Amino acid sequence: MGNYFSIERFLNVFPKIISNLSVNFHIVFWSMLLGTILAVFVAVLRLKKIPVISQIISVYISFMRGTPLLVQMMIAFYGIPLLLGTVFMNIFGINLNRIEPAIFVEIAIIMNEGAFLGEIFRGAITSVPVVQAEAGYSIGMTGAQTFRRIVLPQAFKVALPHYGADFVGVFQNTSLVFTLGVVDVLGKAKTLGAATGHALEGYIAATIIYVSFSLLLKGAFLLLEKKILL
Repeated sequence: MGNYFSIERFLNVFPKIISNLSVNFHIVFWSMLLGTILAVFVAVLRLKKIPVISQIISVYISFMRGTPLLVQMMIAFYGIPLLLGTVFMNIFGINLNRIEPAIFVEIAIIMNEGAFLGEIFRGAITSVPVVQAEAGYSIGMTGAQTFRRIVLPQAFKVALPHYGADFVGVFQNTSLVFTLGVVDVLGKAKTLGAATGHALEGYIAATIIYVSFSLLLKGAFLLLEKKILL
């Protein structure tokens, strides 16, 4: 097995690969933060059932849930500069072709999460009994106050387990970003494998990193769930 796998090579590449974990977490942080905000708006608009807007959002959700994330990343990476490149150059002086690929990856994941989390949040909001909102109205709260102080906290508890699973899923899906030239954990493993001619050690290191941090994230959300539900 020495020709195919070497513990020395593994110990050599592991620190180099894990040093790029910050790239994955940067993508996860901004994608989940902005994706969560977008999802709240999507959920509320779905519940409001505003004509035309409701249909547009339904098409958006169907597209995002019906196409692979990698395809969405490709569309963002190639499509946004093609469609908006001239506008950004003329108005802002920004050349979209020189933007870091990670930005387009984050845009794709944000839009994807807006659709998936939007449906999770909508289900969580509708799970809150109507009498809870009526109680808020009865003490003089406005609709916005009732939603923010009564409905949203209870909906958050319902959505949290699904949100945690989705968060871990997004972290794992960052393994796709190397296809667009982003040098993350898997991208670094692939680069080192191509440079040294020994890919197995790098991919095993990447596997260990993804599994370990997925379990850590899952454990963190389980602890958060227990703390909130107590």
